[in-house]
Amino acid sequence: MDYKFAERMTAMKPSIIREILKSSGGGSVIPFAAGNPAAETFPLEAIRSFTESILLENPVAALQYGVTEGYEPLRERLLGHVQQRFHVDTTGNSLMVVSGAQQGIELAAKVFCSEGDTIICESPSFIGSLNTFRSAGIRLAGVPMEADGIDLEQLEAALKREPNVKLIYLIPSFQNPTGITTSLEKRKGIYALARQYDVMILEDNPYGELRFQGEDVPVIKSLDTDQRVIYVGSFSKVLSAGLRVGYVLAPDEVIQKMAVAKQGEDVHTATLPQMIAHRFMTEYDYDSHIGLVCNVYRRKSELMLQALEQKMDAAVTFTRPDGGLFLWCELPASVPMLDYCKQAAASGVAVVPGNAFLVDESEPCQALRLNFSTPSDEQIVRGVDILAQVFAQQKAGI
Repeated sequence: MDYKFAERMTAMKPSIIREILKSSGGGSVIPFAAGNPAAETFPLEAIRSFTESILLENPVAALQYGVTEGYEPLRERLLGHVQQRFHVDTTGNSLMVVSGAQQGIELAAKVFCSEGDTIICESPSFIGSLNTFRSAGIRLAGVPMEADGIDLEQLEAALKREPNVKLIYLIPSFQNPTGITTSLEKRKGIYALARQYDVMILEDNPYGELRFQGEDVPVIKSLDTDQRVIYVGSFSKVLSAGLRVGYVLAPDEVIQKMAVAKQGEDVHTATLPQMIAHRFMTEYDYDSHIGLVCNVYRRKSELMLQALEQKMDAAVTFTRPDGGLFLWCELPASVPMLDYCKQAAASGVAVVPGNAFLVDESEPCQALRLNFSTPSDEQIVRGVDILAQVFAQQKAGI
């Protein structure tokens, strides 16, 4: 059979991260390529207890169809949480529960962008979102990152240059893949440009509660005075990635459109995981749990950074994130990045080539992404040691 796939699939490529994970599933490969939350942060006993009590007390509601917008007690609790934790005025906004933050991002693109419209995004950016946008036939315009966030001058140039810009997509806190946090000054500048050029902002904040050092920076949604920010959050990094529970906070009219679009995808997010998330927020010590998670990632990030400082050649530079799961390594031009990543994989350490996160993967790139949440402490130390050895071999032309 000669399969005639849709034209939109020509722009789609397998996620390099998922492909690396498939090939590195054995215990012998050190997983610096993953983005999984640390298994030791899962509140396993609480999830087990919540699930049992839900299925004993309210099994029909947990297993029956639900409303598209989500389980009402969870929605109400999340609205209060966003107001209190992120200081967002939710007046004129609604909240919808989605099947992971990725679906919220996809729905925002679906309701705002026609084929050929443009989304401006940070470059590098999260590969899952980039592929989502590509699959819809959306043009992508990448704007380079600086140490404190997206380059504002180049962002404005893109807003002037690009046709039919519908969204500015950003991960302002502990960005994936770089670990960079956008400064308050730049967040205000981004919002001002969005108002000036009348463009919506899609703020992706899956790591926002994972700050392990420094002071919080207000989310862009908290600056939103004219209802132009779509805010996406997730339980994946604070409760469990496998439950697939995320949420979107956006202007009422936007949520209404997104709900219609969601009905054509999965009708509603599975109710049992929503009920577990609600119990987690109301019957568990949520703040203490977040503190525990942040402590784990503080230790792991410090361990990786110390190992890099001690073992890696001084010509290699890397970001120092204040939270999240990732850091970004830059190799000197004398060491080909793709060859380095291939040799690292052959030596037992899986890393992600930086060009996978670029809007245009053909652009020159000397970076790679490292994850410190997934590997064990022992794997972090051993993995950095291997990366340093591979660098020395590459530098020597071996």
